[in-house]
Amino acid sequence: MGIFAKLFSCIKNRLLAARSGSAGEDDADDGPDADGLFFELSALQIATNFFSELNLLGHGGFGPVYKGLMPNGQEVAVKKLSLDSRQGLKQFTNEVKLLLKTQHKNLVILLGCCAEGPEKMLVYEYLPNKSLDYFLFGKYKSSSLDWRTRFQIVTGIARGLLYLHEEAPERIIHRDIKSSNILLDQHLNPKISDFGLARLFPGDDTHVNTFKISGTHGYMAPEYAMHGYLSVKTDVFSYGVVVLEIVSGRKNHDSRLGAEKADLLSYAWILFQGGKSLDLVDPTLDKYNRDEAAMCIQLGLLCCQQTVSERPDMNSVHLMLSSDSFTLPRPGKPAIQGRAGRWTTTSTSALTSTNASSMNTGVTRVSGGSSFVEDYSRNSISYSSIDEGR
Repeated sequence: MGIFAKLFSCIKNRLLAARSGSAGEDDADDGPDADGLFFELSALQIATNFFSELNLLGHGGFGPVYKGLMPNGQEVAVKKLSLDSRQGLKQFTNEVKLLLKTQHKNLVILLGCCAEGPEKMLVYEYLPNKSLDYFLFGKYKSSSLDWRTRFQIVTGIARGLLYLHEEAPERIIHRDIKSSNILLDQHLNPKISDFGLARLFPGDDTHVNTFKISGTHGYMAPEYAMHGYLSVKTDVFSYGVVVLEIVSGRKNHDSRLGAEKADLLSYAWILFQGGKSLDLVDPTLDKYNRDEAAMCIQLGLLCCQQTVSERPDMNSVHLMLSSDSFTLPRPGKPAIQGRAGRWTTTSTSALTSTNASSMNTGVTRVSGGSSFVEDYSRNSISYSSIDEGR
């Protein structure tokens, strides 16, 4: 258990430092002791009714997530590593390392951990409103998100990504930004979750060329999925798709809507070119701010442009959302992906010439509808399916 002993020791030191740093001098001695940051297996078994299916919140490549109720009345979410999940172990370890380095109101909070025998678990704050996709795509949920709340969610996700890209101790690229990885608290404030696929960028590095492709169909930037070119603009692309989903109240692909409307990004581009962007707005919204809605649609398209260098960074996105006088540039053509995992633009010309020459040219096919992790051994693909929703 050597690697976990080190990780959990880091968790203890990191959490104690964070807790003591936020406490006032008068109550600094009243915080939890080190032992309070480590949960006993028996306590988590009781809290989750022995990991009952009734308490199951979701399931990822690492294993299941359960709702738990602690003796003091605190509700928690328990992420339990599947004992037979080798890929899950990597994601689990990765998530611990990254969450030790981050602390922001728009990121999920790590409360502690458990390691007894073969059992490995992380314990998080419980967010009662599940995930964004549950509200956007549920049969009766979309109407419960008014425009003010949706705009608040768009802005909150941007703040979380801005922190990861530019304000965290080291730059972090999430790699799996999607509606089901945006959790909502009791006030419907968004929190970015699931850092199992995230990538740490130490120093001044801005991009990397990799054979290890991770993400979800419909949200992945084409230069990354097809050529392994990973940068902060990878998350920006995914964020743009999520913004369009929030405005429209529909999934990024829905074949039931017919050929023209099936692909959200393609349809949004057609409407924008025709001066009819607001036709994209969720019809369940009785009232909405037309200026803000039009801005969000244009912003989503800007983030999804096929030319990587033309996509805004998250600092620019945040400025666009928070400024009353900011004029958005006109977006260029988006990178539109079909259901077979193909994009309309496949050449490296979508990148700057400097970066294009360093990209690999292997083409990756994306599994429809699920997240995947590819340990790219040229002919071996390992899939990690994650349910949509928590």
